[in-house]
Amino acid sequence: MKKLLPILSLAGCLAFARGACGQVQSPISMPPNGNNQRAEVSQWIGPVKVSIEYHSPNLHGGGGADRSGHIWGELVQYGFSDDGFGPTKEKPWRAGANETTTITLSHDVKVEGKDLKAGTYGLFLLAEKSGPWTWIFSNNWTGWGSYQYDPKNEVLRAAVNPQAAPHTEFMTYGFDERKADSTVAFLQWDDQRISFKIEVPNVNEVYLGEIRKELQGWAGFNYQNWQQAAQFCAANKINLDEALIWAEKAIHEPFRGATVGSEDFSTVGTKAAVLLAMGRTADADTTMEKALTLPGADLLPVHFYGAQLLAAGRNEKALEVYKFNQRKHPEEKFWTYLGLARTYTALGDKQNAIKNWEIALRSVPDNRKRQIPAFEKILQQLKEGK
Repeated sequence: MKKLLPILSLAGCLAFARGACGQVQSPISMPPNGNNQRAEVSQWIGPVKVSIEYHSPNLHGGGGADRSGHIWGELVQYGFSDDGFGPTKEKPWRAGANETTTITLSHDVKVEGKDLKAGTYGLFLLAEKSGPWTWIFSNNWTGWGSYQYDPKNEVLRAAVNPQAAPHTEFMTYGFDERKADSTVAFLQWDDQRISFKIEVPNVNEVYLGEIRKELQGWAGFNYQNWQQAAQFCAANKINLDEALIWAEKAIHEPFRGATVGSEDFSTVGTKAAVLLAMGRTADADTTMEKALTLPGADLLPVHFYGAQLLAAGRNEKALEVYKFNQRKHPEEKFWTYLGLARTYTALGDKQNAIKNWEIALRSVPDNRKRQIPAFEKILQQLKEGK
């Protein structure tokens, strides 16, 4: 019997090792430890990718017993804890099951207002009985849970307040409050949601970095990509000196001897937009005068250029453009008169506004008939002197 003890001990150790390794670190495909399934969720903030990988326990784990109401403060202990396993004597919760939960950032971000470099981090959570809870980001992300946790590896702590949440069976990560330059990541389980905000305050600079790299590759052989890059800068009023170069490349020769640009209403209009964003209004107007003589200066593109002028409060300039459009398309009875009607209305010329609204209303195309009530309301207000 005594001879069997070492063999049994070895077998027990091997069985424990197989259970502890679970699916990810096992040399063969095995069910995850505790059947806590592996999960991953990702969210883009513009060009920035954020991914969280974790194992997801459920409320009916541990032999099927219902653990609802027994997660926070019991299964997940408050404060740092020591369960007598592993090197560390004070560890936070691993914010999941099995291997360390990780978060990967493709670019530098801010978490709860604090800088965090691009990379992969272990994600831990320190729950508290009262007061804020704390997210902990660690350089050590390759371990098993938080048994190898060491505070010297911490790179960021973020204090947040937990919120009451709908009953959630499976521990789940997700993202909400998605904006162009930020999102909120959250963990939700049982009756609690614990979130942290991720921001990319320089998101347009990140876009620019990606655009520059892409234009040096295959994308740079298409003049339209240079045009789109210039349009992006003009719309956001950033990087305008370089944007003017990009606009010129779209018109002329993006890659010398390899591909040609296109001098048309659209590309020259993009150059004008960059000039306008630079505050060079006279140069922009001169450039647009040239654009109006080029291919592509058709009914609708010219109409929408006039609309941009109206939106910018440049009513007299818009009137010039809409009169030009009407002279160029005398047979057209809706768009040209609509442009003039809106411009005369903005200028306070009621007589000409009423005349042009009435003509436009007699020729509304099928795909615009839903706007007739709005047009009629404007016309009625003009007739009533409002």
